[in-house]
Amino acid sequence: MKKAIAAFIVLFLSAGPLVAEEEADLLITGGVVVTMDAERHIYSPGMVRSKDGVIVEVGPVRPDARAKRVIDARGKAVVPGLVNAHTHLPMVLFRGLADDLELNAWLRETIFPAEAANVTADFVAAGTRLGLAELIQGGVTTYADMYYFEETVAAETKKAGVRAVLGQTMLDFPAPDFKSWPEMTAAIREFQKNWEEDSLITPALAPHAPYTVGPEHWREVAALAEELDMPILTHLAEAPLEVEHTLKEYSKRPVRFLDEQGVLTERLTGAHVIYVDGEERRLLAERGVGAAHCPESNMKVAVGVSPVPDLLDAGVRVGLGTDGAASNNDLDMWQEMDTAAKLHKNERRDPTVIPAETAFALATLGGARALHMENKIGSLEIGKAADLALVDLDQTRLTPLYNNIYSVLVYAVRANDVTHTIVHGRVLMEERRLLTLDEDAIKSEVEKYRQQVLESLGR
Repeated sequence: MKKAIAAFIVLFLSAGPLVAEEEADLLITGGVVVTMDAERHIYSPGMVRSKDGVIVEVGPVRPDARAKRVIDARGKAVVPGLVNAHTHLPMVLFRGLADDLELNAWLRETIFPAEAANVTADFVAAGTRLGLAELIQGGVTTYADMYYFEETVAAETKKAGVRAVLGQTMLDFPAPDFKSWPEMTAAIREFQKNWEEDSLITPALAPHAPYTVGPEHWREVAALAEELDMPILTHLAEAPLEVEHTLKEYSKRPVRFLDEQGVLTERLTGAHVIYVDGEERRLLAERGVGAAHCPESNMKVAVGVSPVPDLLDAGVRVGLGTDGAASNNDLDMWQEMDTAAKLHKNERRDPTVIPAETAFALATLGGARALHMENKIGSLEIGKAADLALVDLDQTRLTPLYNNIYSVLVYAVRANDVTHTIVHGRVLMEERRLLTLDEDAIKSEVEKYRQQVLESLGR
């Protein structure tokens, strides 16, 4: 008992208020606060207070706690905002357009032609708004994107109030937005200049993959990232065709190929990371490379299973991503957690692999680590951004609730159980009502683009 009291005193002092009560902007109180801090503290009932978008207090409920705005979280879980570590947000406009196809056929027979015929800045803006609405409704507060017209994606994301790492896609061949490599690099410089001081938007370089960008351009990416102090997003070891390509062209597997170009650093986050052997896993960990695991998309296009348990054992920074909704077909990170846990249990024939707590960590602090942002997001701790989601636990499907909150969050909760989404202390959704986006207007606009896409493909 004395040890418990002493521990409580230490926690209370360490999580004590940093500002006067009347100065706090937001107080969320009464819920089950799942911190995801190093000690995995859970406060029930607990509270979180923030000021100027930053958490200033986390701990047990204090009846005398005050703030300008108070949210009653009784009956709810208060969790770190989810981090979608890899997606192509505007591709929600291609949701359901091409299913049940092999990856190369999916890309070359439907997606590439559809993009060539339809992707403009206006198309991207409409898709981004639709994707942002879905992310917010699912409690996602940070996402990493790779697509075209990322200036447009950034503008829409900023207006909606979501945090993002946004990668301008770079290819060896013409893209929908920029037709040459010099145009792409010039756009990157302008993108960085326009957004480098923003509190929500982090501009990134996004060379598409080792099979679409050659060695000279990869070396230029590495140099540009150092010069401009930018992160790099790419697809890495995602499919057999990629491995075959780099072996044939460069006599190296994808990880070793990128290492030779000087790209394998703590700036890099690779999506999928399926075809990596033991030596490559150790190298990724040693270099601080992030990995975005996208289990549902990988399963749907049947490219293989990422060795996530081995990546974690090696010390690789692993997060979860949905990939684009054209190959998933949703942006539900709760479902992604559930799938990740079950996929690896079945694949290893071991029910102890990727337990619920680990799966939840992949979607929160793990995603932050994969994007090299763990000092700012991913857990509810003093000094970190006030990025949170509230989950309604008071419903039949989540009853009864025993002692393992992670079990409920991973194996039972779904996106529509999220009631509030908060980014940088700003409430973006309250009791399922979007506050920064017009859902009806978004759906109406998207219907026009659906017709356009069908006509462009002769359907």
